[in-house]
Amino acid sequence: MDILTIVVQALWIILPAYVANASAVIVGGGKPIDGGRTWRDGKRILGDGKTWNGLFAGTFMGMTIGFALTFFAKYLDLNELNVFQLNDFDGFPTMFLIIFSICFGGLCGDMVESFFKRRIGKERGEDWYVFDQLDFVFGALLLSFIVSTLLYFLTDKNWFLESIKLEHIIALIIITPFLHILANKIYKKTKKLNKK
Repeated sequence: MDILTIVVQALWIILPAYVANASAVIVGGGKPIDGGRTWRDGKRILGDGKTWNGLFAGTFMGMTIGFALTFFAKYLDLNELNVFQLNDFDGFPTMFLIIFSICFGGLCGDMVESFFKRRIGKERGEDWYVFDQLDFVFGALLLSFIVSTLLYFLTDKNWFLESIKLEHIIALIIITPFLHILANKIYKKTKKLNKK
């Protein structure tokens, strides 16, 4: 596989998690998941930035994009236009669980990172480079691996092992921090402009 194909395939697979992560920030708010409780160290467990609204809305938005990608990949396959061999997330019906695991796993990875961020004294919105950018990617990959492994016992297929190679993971580790930092800068500038 050439580098362009690897990058396109990797971004295609992780796009639902990207959307879930961004949507959780944009449409979040409401009741925090930790209910305002503190950990043994006296600091918040997760903080006000991790809310039930963000978790559910982010997962829903990411899954919506994932379903759109599935149907688009199928369309390209049918018309022999799928030059990058874009993934259809295992097709109907297992795509529901695969896409859910990517989106929900991404948001769970973000929550785990928030837990440790609070432990080291970093505040909500304060940068914690590399961890801030890759937490949701590793969460998405881990949960989709677990779900794919469980589905193997029903379908005799492991979507994760068939679709995600080491080169895809390396591409995501290299590209995601840059895309995440760029998206955050655009989001913050947009918020400032809207306040004026």
